[in-house]
Amino acid sequence: MEDSSQYRKDSLSLPGAVAMGTGVMIGAGIFALTGQMAEQAGSLFPLAFLSAALVTAFSSYTYIKLSNAHPSAGGIAMYLKMAYGKGTLTASFSLLMYFSMVINESLVARTFGTYTLQLFDVGENSWLVPVLAVSLLIFAFIVNILGNEFIGGMSLVTAFIKIAGIAVFAGVGLWLSGVSVTKLTETKQTSGGGFLAATALGILAYKGFTTITNSGDELKEPKKNVSRAIVISISICVVIYLLVAIAVAGNLSLDEIIKARDYSLAEAARPALGEYAVWFTVGIAIVATISGVIASAFAVSRMLAMLTKMGLVPHRHFGMPGNIQQHTLLYTIVMAIVLAMFFDLSRIASLGAIYYIIMDIAMHWGVYRKLRKEIGANGFILLTAIILDIIVLGAFLYVKGTSDPLVLIVSGLGIVFIFLGEYWFLHWNSESDPTKQMDSM
Repeated sequence: MEDSSQYRKDSLSLPGAVAMGTGVMIGAGIFALTGQMAEQAGSLFPLAFLSAALVTAFSSYTYIKLSNAHPSAGGIAMYLKMAYGKGTLTASFSLLMYFSMVINESLVARTFGTYTLQLFDVGENSWLVPVLAVSLLIFAFIVNILGNEFIGGMSLVTAFIKIAGIAVFAGVGLWLSGVSVTKLTETKQTSGGGFLAATALGILAYKGFTTITNSGDELKEPKKNVSRAIVISISICVVIYLLVAIAVAGNLSLDEIIKARDYSLAEAARPALGEYAVWFTVGIAIVATISGVIASAFAVSRMLAMLTKMGLVPHRHFGMPGNIQQHTLLYTIVMAIVLAMFFDLSRIASLGAIYYIIMDIAMHWGVYRKLRKEIGANGFILLTAIILDIIVLGAFLYVKGTSDPLVLIVSGLGIVFIFLGEYWFLHWNSESDPTKQMDSM
């Protein structure tokens, strides 16, 4: 097997990095989350995409400053180590990020299944949804084995197709709806908590920018291009999300959007232009979700590989050929397959949002406490990012606690398992090898 999963300096161009970032964001965002955000925010869901973009803008500031100062293929894991040392906190928060990205892969994979089945007379809860999701994840594994250049080239092509296709969808949808925004002022079905909960899901739609951070010095001229790629990717997605959300709101009632929450864009195309429009929209969704899963697997497997090389997570070869990066890619795909098979889209998205925002708060606090002077970060912006994260996470936990407490139970147990598991592993690893000096906190 070709050793193509190793970190390769200068193997990603700026357009390739932008394509990779938008690939993850658009795949997870507009197709998977539009209906779920409408369910939480009511008729104000297009504005929830904007509020999520505001929170993400403050959040991305931290990652941009870190990337400019210390570009690294380990990305978030290396930055957490700089902030908290080589111990339980770094390992645990890194794993929260890792699992949020695995969750994102399964979310997008299931979205691929739900949209694909709109082409056939099959129920939305068909067993074919997880089958299609698993098939996509296996395909993503094969593509990632082929290496960075192939992924970068494929990402550029798919990014152009889906951005152009979604732009057509948004333009036609807005034209047919008369660019009406009257529904956006109907707040009777919206509560403050629900709007903030939708904002938390919206953050998940933008978190794909961290795949660029995790690519680090694999990007050409990383100290300049990592920040450029992040800003460009987020900007593209803000415009696309807002236009498409308004187009959907203009062509479907709120009840119709919620009913078709797992495939709301395809449903919005139906009354406007008929079955041909549905085929077009589903085609764009298929391209977006395929590229999203491939790009996400590329970044998250390298993050786990970095954690392995840092000695923060256990690793076993199980007799498999290949290198650590190829093994972590396989482990990542297997975990995403399990999630895609047994969890629905709503719960998958909720788990991903909770884990990511907790990690995000930890990142901002670590930088504020220890690194802000070294990287020249503004303390006020860092604290604002923390406050915004806490507000939306608190509202999201409250809403889920009243509507779906199982999500809180599963996420809570997962966090406890991660922290206790890392504490045990690091202490056991340190005691078994006295030459390793690791902090327990």
